[in-house]
Amino acid sequence: MSENFALIEKNIADIFEKMKPYPHANLMAAIKTRTDDEIRKAYECGVRYFGENRVQELLAHYECIKSLPGAKLHMIGTLQTNKVKYIIDKVDMIESLSSLSLAKEIDKRAKKCGVTMPVLIEINIGREEQKDGILPEELPSFLNSLSEFTSVKPQGLMTIAPVMEDPRDYAPYFEEMVRLRDEVFAKHLPGEEKPLLSMGMSANFAEALSHGSDFVRIGTGIFGPRYYPTKSDNAE
Repeated sequence: MSENFALIEKNIADIFEKMKPYPHANLMAAIKTRTDDEIRKAYECGVRYFGENRVQELLAHYECIKSLPGAKLHMIGTLQTNKVKYIIDKVDMIESLSSLSLAKEIDKRAKKCGVTMPVLIEINIGREEQKDGILPEELPSFLNSLSEFTSVKPQGLMTIAPVMEDPRDYAPYFEEMVRLRDEVFAKHLPGEEKPLLSMGMSANFAEALSHGSDFVRIGTGIFGPRYYPTKSDNAE
């Protein structure tokens, strides 16, 4: 795979330019299928947050990211309970908390490591059957149930909006996330700092930023199309 570092540099510069009106927001590089060299290039261009979807790849990237001063590593994909033990001492945040069983396991493993794990609650804002996340109306009871887990620290909400053709059509989903943050999350945890919103990806990050997103998770918009190895690539 050829790694076009000049394109990565240009893409990141363009994204940061669009983020200038939103100084509170952070750019997260979604690094699924990316190489350590690509990660280091993104870091060189100013990216400090890196999000991984898969536990196996997160573990493969861990030493690289650990070596980068100030770099933060988030788990942003589906996390199975039996995989929590592999990452609990390696990530700075889990953004994909979507069930009480997962919260229980995170709490258990965090206690063993002597840490408190920051989490974002994943909301299935589009009510899509194929996606993880709790439904908006489930958030109040979910937050109440989380109070029993002393080593899980809810810090906000995350979502993956449905794919829309017109960027303007994302507005209702992002507006609902803002409402959930301000009217539900903040009221249930009034003593916490301002809750975070992680929403917006390559196709819709500008709209997410305009609605107050704190993290935009961008993969192809930084690195270009993903490369998926085939059997022939490994045949030697």
